[in-house]
Amino acid sequence: MSEAVDTAERPVKPAVIRGWRRRCPSCGSGPMLNGYLKVRDECPVCAEQLHHHRADDGPAYLTILIVGHLMAPTILWFFTTFRPEPMVLITIFSIGCVALSLYLLPRLKGAMVAFQWAKRMHGFQPSA
Repeated sequence: MSEAVDTAERPVKPAVIRGWRRRCPSCGSGPMLNGYLKVRDECPVCAEQLHHHRADDGPAYLTILIVGHLMAPTILWFFTTFRPEPMVLITIFSIGCVALSLYLLPRLKGAMVAFQWAKRMHGFQPSA
């Protein structure tokens, strides 16, 4: 019976949504992260093993990609529309870039770990 549970299909979308919320991709109620970016070895609620993840630099790359693609056209539009002083522009958008990066990074890490869990990548597959 445990083999049937281990080989059951893991839907990707609910798992990634749970990961985005920084929750366990299996149960959705236990916290996935211990601190800001450290993934727990196992879920404290359902005991799902999470230490297999290989998120590495992926969340950082995605964060840079998203923040860059959002901020670059916004800076251009803001500068051409309002013509602020350069230091005002630098101050506003530096704070905006840092804030958006700090918001996205743990959420993207959770989503990436959850995606790996749902696709049974990097040790999340059932043991033989």
